[in-house]
Amino acid sequence: MKVNLNLKPIHDMNTTPQNSTQSNSALRQVFKLGLDVDLHFVVTAIQCDHGAIALAQKFTRDRLIGWVREKVAAGHQVHTVYEACGFGYTLHDHLVAAGAQSIVTTPMRLNPERRRKNDRLDARELCVRLSRHLDGHAHDLKPIRIPARAEQERREPGRQREFWKRQLRRLENHGRALRIEFEHETLPAGWAGPRKWKQISPQCSDFVRGQLEPVMAQIRACKAQMDRLTTEVQARVAQEKLPKGLGALTLSLLDGEMCDWQRFKHRKAIGSYTGCCPSEHSSGGVQRFGHIDRHGNKHVRVLLVEAVWRLLKYQPAWHARQKFLQRLLHGASLKKKMAVALARQLAIDLWRWRTGRATAAELGWTLNTAQAEATTE
Repeated sequence: MKVNLNLKPIHDMNTTPQNSTQSNSALRQVFKLGLDVDLHFVVTAIQCDHGAIALAQKFTRDRLIGWVREKVAAGHQVHTVYEACGFGYTLHDHLVAAGAQSIVTTPMRLNPERRRKNDRLDARELCVRLSRHLDGHAHDLKPIRIPARAEQERREPGRQREFWKRQLRRLENHGRALRIEFEHETLPAGWAGPRKWKQISPQCSDFVRGQLEPVMAQIRACKAQMDRLTTEVQARVAQEKLPKGLGALTLSLLDGEMCDWQRFKHRKAIGSYTGCCPSEHSSGGVQRFGHIDRHGNKHVRVLLVEAVWRLLKYQPAWHARQKFLQRLLHGASLKKKMAVALARQLAIDLWRWRTGRATAAELGWTLNTAQAEATTE
């Protein structure tokens, strides 16, 4: 299919009368672009000043960047917006380098009333919201903070480690399913280890053994990759004194996911970022709270909940533990809910500690003595 990559001339989208004594090239115009991003194309809806929004068109990335650079060089302003997606922030960086003022917003249901959705409608709706956002309606878009390249590179080893962890679990389960299917027997945890495989191998038939051996080799490769990434991540906080029970791996992963602890201005901001805030459906004098909204970083949420269970054991003087101590003595269901509440509080305490707003002693934490000794050496 032939794609039309040409835009309408500026004067076709400009509301300035044709008999104006000043040429269009001398005018300073504001272009607003709503972008629906694909791998090879960017569907673009354009509005010039407060005129009509032009029909959305497909652009290649190079053509779009060139168009933006051309308008900026002519003295015009270009504002763009697109939803955060799996393509990262490369397009945002290129747009900023070309001179545009780019916004990356959180994914949202752009038109919940109509049961129609396509790239052109999404691009147009983003353009409408961008125009309203620039006019002062700040809530029409929810811009996200774009991490710096160094912050992305620091965060990536932790996410790669999580990928290999899932891959390892998938391969181990695949081996168990294979033996169950052909021999009606399962495999124990860590069956691919050298010692356990030496015991299990003679018990398997030649066919099953031949199928498991390549899986075993992949599992060992996954473990080697995980060990390498774990060492790399832990080395970043190896010289610090850490709270007992928190662990170098957990703290380093949290530092990577937060990117910069200083970017949170108050405790509500860091609490909201965890996604552990309760949902709410209130009206008038009736106030109802529900399950957590999960509007935040899922990687941070998992790390915090895991850390809470360890801190409850190794940090009896933690102020948050003392606050919820009576509730923690109840049944398992309430204890799990309290663990989520403590995860939010733990994020706030870590923010206070990492930004120097509070010391470990003020939070009721005991530093790991073994880590302290290693630091002094």
